[in-house]
Amino acid sequence: MKKAYLDNASTTQLHPEVIAEMTKILTEDYGNPSSTHSLGRNAKNILELSRKSIAKQINASAAEIIFTSCGTEGNNWIMRSAVKDLKITRIITSKIEHHAVLHTAIALQNEFEIQVDYVKIKPNGEVDLTHLVELLSEEKKTLVSLMHINNETGTILDIDRVSQICQEHRALFHSDTVQSIGKTKIDLQHTPVDFIVASAHKFHGPKGVGFAFVRKNSGLQPLFFGGEQEKGQRPGTEAIHQIAGMAKALELSCQNLESESQYIASLKDYAIERLKTDFPGFKINGEKTLYNLLNVVLPFDESKTAMILFHLDMKGIAVSRGSACQSGSIRPSHVLAEMLSDDDLKKPSLRISFSHFNTKEDVDLLIEGLKTI
Repeated sequence: MKKAYLDNASTTQLHPEVIAEMTKILTEDYGNPSSTHSLGRNAKNILELSRKSIAKQINASAAEIIFTSCGTEGNNWIMRSAVKDLKITRIITSKIEHHAVLHTAIALQNEFEIQVDYVKIKPNGEVDLTHLVELLSEEKKTLVSLMHINNETGTILDIDRVSQICQEHRALFHSDTVQSIGKTKIDLQHTPVDFIVASAHKFHGPKGVGFAFVRKNSGLQPLFFGGEQEKGQRPGTEAIHQIAGMAKALELSCQNLESESQYIASLKDYAIERLKTDFPGFKINGEKTLYNLLNVVLPFDESKTAMILFHLDMKGIAVSRGSACQSGSIRPSHVLAEMLSDDDLKKPSLRISFSHFNTKEDVDLLIEGLKTI
């Protein structure tokens, strides 16, 4: 049976060059980077070269890159330390954030009795920046946490503009950039965001590793304790093979960004044309979305909603309804709940996400699969 993997917003296929890089390190460069002997020094060199490589891709300094296990860890660390150590008394976020941010904000509210405000979302899925300015007019020590690319709809936040707004109101700005790192050009000398996070498996790197960008002199403190690794900010022996794999994956993604983004955008356009032809009543959720992500409401009866992913999976087609972290939930997407009418929310929605490994044949398999439902 032919298979079509169209769930790249959940995770991506490892790039062959990344596998080769990781295999070499697992086989030959197995020293502990904290050890002082030659094997340890070699591992430390790989670690720091990886840090420099990642910093170069986003125009940051190597000292501002802290390695983590994933984006969720990075979000939790930054938000918790901002409240606990930087004495933030208010978090401004939105109700369409990833739960790694939403649930952390609620936990901090309960633990530290901080204020949590939610910026309004427009019907097209965009953050209402006028409302953000209104919220920031209340002078409190504030952290704004808004994601760059929404992980369910692909809606793009103007992080340059939000960075400027936050600077004007002396607020710290944290952006979950898990869906944008490796897929968009980010220049942290141009964009004065204070904190961003990334996860390697979203840009054809390994699972279980990510990084946080923490602007110099931020004052963040570690989430847990036990060692001096990562400048004392993230103790624990570094997974050198994972980190080097992530650096290689990001280097390849940035190096090929222009050609791959054009190719992926052509696949998305092709999918939209096929949907228009075969399912003329479908609707796209969100406007101004990233080139690799397409979220649609299908013109099917709501009785089809619960089983649509199962039926497609039986035909070898991998897509999702939203965040993979919520894939076991039967509740409607919290993101779409902020955007859609009650009627549309009951209908089947699909998140179709592409990579450069996909082809038009994958799109055709999806459309033919949907026709049988």
